[in-house]
Amino acid sequence: MLAIIGGSGLTQLANLDVTRREVVRTPYGEPSGPLTFGRLAGRDLVFIARHGYGHTIAPHRVNYRANISALRGVGVARIVSVASVGGIRADLGPGTLVVPDQIIDYTWGRHSTFFDGHDGQVKHIDFTDPYDAALRRALLDAAARAGEQVVDGAVYAATQGPRLETAAEINRLEGDGAHVVGMTGMPEAVLAREAGLAYAAINVVVNHAAGRGDSLHGIEMSAIEDMLQEAMTRVRRLLEALCANGECA
Repeated sequence: MLAIIGGSGLTQLANLDVTRREVVRTPYGEPSGPLTFGRLAGRDLVFIARHGYGHTIAPHRVNYRANISALRGVGVARIVSVASVGGIRADLGPGTLVVPDQIIDYTWGRHSTFFDGHDGQVKHIDFTDPYDAALRRALLDAAARAGEQVVDGAVYAATQGPRLETAAEINRLEGDGAHVVGMTGMPEAVLAREAGLAYAAINVVVNHAAGRGDSLHGIEMSAIEDMLQEAMTRVRRLLEALCANGECA
């Protein structure tokens, strides 16, 4: 079964035929909210809002371990993450949809592993390619069927948040090879890998990163909200095309 983790702007799937909601307990505490079960394009899937259904949980406060554990516990095998990002690379302007292929992690203090040694178990996993290749390809193919243009491949920089970055920090990220910047890609991706779940992401560029484009002297937050609403309509179409092709099973 497929799960969708919705980020800012996607606290619910308007095109999801909801069948039930379930509160799931985990050894790692409470997930961001109840799991929403439903059907999209006739296929079963699970949805959870990463920041809570009222968008009340800051990026550094999300219980990523509980979310991934809860999804695994109800039989999820694959996860598509949806997250808003800032565009660092010049061609990744507002409104661009990106399927990233790499991550650089700048977060700190987050519970970033299921194998922290407390139970006597330490496990090292390969994370050379952080996103599942087959699920990435399925997203790209679904976008083509839906008539939605997406960028294939980008380096996602995961920052701590909840504040946005300074222009100097964005310069640093660009120098490190990052193309987009967000706050929730890690440790979500690595926890999915530890849990044995295929994981891929759709990044929605909602603004130029600080010091870039029309964000040269500041970022207009109201413009981000407007862009989110339009872009998430396109994301929903992409996800529907994904499920219509049987990829939710």
